Amino acid sequence: MAEHADHPAYPVGLRLSGRRVVVVGGGQVAQRRLPTLIAAGADITLVSPSATPAVEAMADAGEIRWERRRYQDGDLADTWYALIASDDDAANDAASAEAERTRTWCVRSDNADVATAWTPATGRSEGVTVAVLSTDAQGRDPRHSAAVRDAIVEGLRDGTLAAPHHRTRPAPGVSLVGGGPGDPDLITVRGRRLLAEADVVIADRLGPRDLLDELPPHVQVIDASKIPYGRFMAQEAINQALIEHARAGKAVVRLKGGDPFVFGRGMEEAQALAAEGIPCTVVPGISSSISVPGAAGIPVTHRGVAHEFTVVSGHVAPDDERSLVDWEAIARLRGTLVLLMAVDKIGAIAKALVAHGKSPDTPVALVQEGTTAAQRRVDATLATVAERAAAEDVRPPAVIVIGDVVAVGTGAAPRPAE
Repeated sequence: MAEHADHPAYPVGLRLSGRRVVVVGGGQVAQRRLPTLIAAGADITLVSPSATPAVEAMADAGEIRWERRRYQDGDLADTWYALIASDDDAANDAASAEAERTRTWCVRSDNADVATAWTPATGRSEGVTVAVLSTDAQGRDPRHSAAVRDAIVEGLRDGTLAAPHHRTRPAPGVSLVGGGPGDPDLITVRGRRLLAEADVVIADRLGPRDLLDELPPHVQVIDASKIPYGRFMAQEAINQALIEHARAGKAVVRLKGGDPFVFGRGMEEAQALAAEGIPCTVVPGISSSISVPGAAGIPVTHRGVAHEFTVVSGHVAPDDERSLVDWEAIARLRGTLVLLMAVDKIGAIAKALVAHGKSPDTPVALVQEGTTAAQRRVDATLATVAERAAAEDVRPPAVIVIGDVVAVGTGAAPRPAE
């Protein structure tokens, strides 16, 4: 076998769709590499007497063919690309030798020095594939390649890295982006990228405000709470602002706290845009109903404690004729109750739950400014929560959790059933 270690690898993209690929070995390496080969459309044959459950599932699903045996000479016939990744050194050497004879590009997971091909650290973002290979044959460091890959992909995803004269121009329209519960790191990758590409951002008060400081100077940032309402109601004024900026050919992001469709009135905005024929993209966000309790150490479900959780808007009191909540039915549930927008109504809500049969000793936690540096947690029971919220001056935004899961982290909750 000829030595080529003194020269750097020649980078190339293989088009494997419909072409035969052989993988020798069904262990962890195959488990990591097979999904990408499947996505490339390769005609894959796995040769291995055993496989991990994940690899076996790929075979059961018909994504690969599995020859349940050891490698045999001739297995690489008519093969375009081979991945040698078994724990049998003799089989790996024999398969590698066959690949050399048949001029089949071959990756060796156990010995890169004798391979004819190396697998780069790869990542993808919006139609771009990034592949990083070390150029130093004597000092290859896969961890360094992966770190470089991650930095490039992250820059492409969040918009901080792009060729100045070839930056993709987003199409005019509106993106309804869920910004998450408050911590700027909890917005989705797609949401952050759309922010970086926006011409206009119309932001809620509860959106992740720190992200607005990252926007380029040319981006127009509009505080939704300060839009002049005139003859419009607040939501109608926001809808109109979205429509006007989109019609002007701008890429508009409507940055909302949490998820756009969890008490965020996102569907009202989407419907208004659809009525005007304006393209609308919905980017889901991490809802505060789950993330804020989690950040405070409270699981909304827990084995043996709660098998369901219910999220309720508390902006309307139980005795208000506008309320759509069946509080009597809610009180009968045994799981977790999560209240949003309920700080000023918690006294009335607690009273209604107890009146409908909920124990006054049911644990309650109020988590203010969840996931941010100002986060704080106040614990109480249904009997004491109104007094505690007032004494501790709990203010919006706060998520209120009611149920035995509140005490799980303190050791006071029932032990999970085995």
